[in-house]
Amino acid sequence: MQRYHYRAQCRDGIDPEAYFRGALPVLRARMEEYGVRQLSLFRSGVRLFLYYESLTKQADPHVLFSHCEAALEAWPGEDMPRSWVPMTDIFHYQQPVSEEHWRRRDPETKPYARIAKLKPEQAASYIFYHYQYQEEKPGDGDKYGIIALHENLMFFYSEAPASVEPPPYKGKLSTSSTPPDWMSVMEPHFIKWDEETERSLIWLEIPLVIQA
Repeated sequence: MQRYHYRAQCRDGIDPEAYFRGALPVLRARMEEYGVRQLSLFRSGVRLFLYYESLTKQADPHVLFSHCEAALEAWPGEDMPRSWVPMTDIFHYQQPVSEEHWRRRDPETKPYARIAKLKPEQAASYIFYHYQYQEEKPGDGDKYGIIALHENLMFFYSEAPASVEPPPYKGKLSTSSTPPDWMSVMEPHFIKWDEETERSLIWLEIPLVIQA
């Protein structure tokens, strides 16, 4: 089972909800063709965040959303123009080991997402602590929860109600160094969304546009 997470950006004048809901019939047909499941698209303003899973490594979002290219800005950085840029998995509570292990057992489970801004100078520290936590305490949160990073923007995908269960594997670390005061250690790593308020927001919940 492969897990995918991407960023994209809408062009000016596009209403993501109306546009991508209208694109659902073609998208679902392509998902069936390429073995894609659990697809969720979220937005924050013109920014789009995509999550999906597949049994194959060839489930390219440019193929899935090829009928939506006119709605998306092009990103530089590759030989060919691209609309979707991959985000890097920097933390997960569990990783899939088989199709059966990864099967959803609660049909009422719903996806949700949050985003946060990481201070560039704190990226190495944040990833270090999260790798340590991930490998010392696998299964400590929602089974499907994952944090992906692109530039300094983080995308946290999860599902509710949470599926909390022991994983069918051991972590790669036998140490016990994850800080007990986790939140106080994490807070200095973030650029907050609103620095003007006394309790400024770190993780911003973003709305779901489509689920397929």
